[in-house]
Amino acid sequence: MAAPMCDVFAFCMEAAGQARRALELRHISNAKGKGLFATRKIRKGETIFVEKPVVSAQFLWNALYKYKACDHCLRALETAEENAQRLLGRFQALPHPEQCGIHKDLHQLCPRCQVAYCSPECRQAAWDQYHQVLCLGPSREDPSHPLNKLQEGWRNIHYPPETSSIMLMARMVATVKQAKDKDWWVKLFSQFCSKTANEEEEIVHKLLGDKFKGQLEVLRVLFTEALYEERLSRWFSPEGFRSLFALVGTNGQGMGTSSLSQWVHACDALQLPPQEREQLDAFIDQLYKDIEKETGEFLNCEGSGLFMLQSCCNHSCIPNAEASFPDNNFTLHLTALEDIQPGEEICISYLDCCQRDRSRHSRHKVLRENYLFTCSCPKCLAQADDPDVTSEEEEEEGEGEPDDAELEDEMTDV
Repeated sequence: MAAPMCDVFAFCMEAAGQARRALELRHISNAKGKGLFATRKIRKGETIFVEKPVVSAQFLWNALYKYKACDHCLRALETAEENAQRLLGRFQALPHPEQCGIHKDLHQLCPRCQVAYCSPECRQAAWDQYHQVLCLGPSREDPSHPLNKLQEGWRNIHYPPETSSIMLMARMVATVKQAKDKDWWVKLFSQFCSKTANEEEEIVHKLLGDKFKGQLEVLRVLFTEALYEERLSRWFSPEGFRSLFALVGTNGQGMGTSSLSQWVHACDALQLPPQEREQLDAFIDQLYKDIEKETGEFLNCEGSGLFMLQSCCNHSCIPNAEASFPDNNFTLHLTALEDIQPGEEICISYLDCCQRDRSRHSRHKVLRENYLFTCSCPKCLAQADDPDVTSEEEEEEGEGEPDDAELEDEMTDV
């Protein structure tokens, strides 16, 4: 969803100056809002921008199931071999262990609450931005602590596959609480797209489902008891909390990291004799088959984040750009899928590959249910006269409802 005008480049990494020269934010229409446009030719395969999130958090069930990730940047903390062994439930040595990029000698714990980080830099960054407020100290295992009660309350109403986290909202509050310039951060968070009251209700219903949609007030009370801040009093009111909840549900970008996946990518790049290459590929194929049999499809450390510049990218069923997380942490790379001409809008897809191949009617159904808009991209306009029937692929899925985990724009494919 496109964000209103602001310094959308504030969280770009090294390429911030380059991104400012290549992109601009323009108003499209009252219905669609704003979008991101190219100001120069961008070539296929080019990195359009690299961005870190304003805030991010690992999913709570994912962490509880011992998917070990840096509490700040979500970098996997296990070695590839440890990752494989946990997913398999048994010992498994990996060939070419030197291709694993995990450096355990850099890992650090918060000295107060023992939360783990991948580096001194991440520990300091978390402490400087939000962790002073959220550090549980010796109360980390105390179920009566307000923050622990909030997390447990969330887990009780939001089961896997996870699509959001109450801790994203908690870190927003903690960031404002700690900030010297609190107004700057409040203004920044307000830049993410907002919805009408009716649309907010729909988002809450989608995130919590029929069974738990009435639990939002319970969650608000727990949230207030744990984090109340007078300057943010509206966020703690029933209407404000619903808006905050909808903001995270609408703008939260799914993320996935995996030391095993990074090891596989590194092995794929090795220059090996043909026979050795064939043996390694066969080993990796069998490894994934064994993991799928033992663990299923949940392979990655998963979480979500709010990305200022990425949130300005509108949807298209034929996207010209895609986001990925190749650094095995929360750093988002937006890459051009084709040549993009000056003046052309940069669009990503909110649907996965399988969903994009479905009928126009099926695509619109998913987008309306999960993102509350009707797509008018060139593909949808070209198919406007197609009959309103669901795709064969959707019918074969039984109920035809998309899996919630599919709605994260394939961001767990690392």
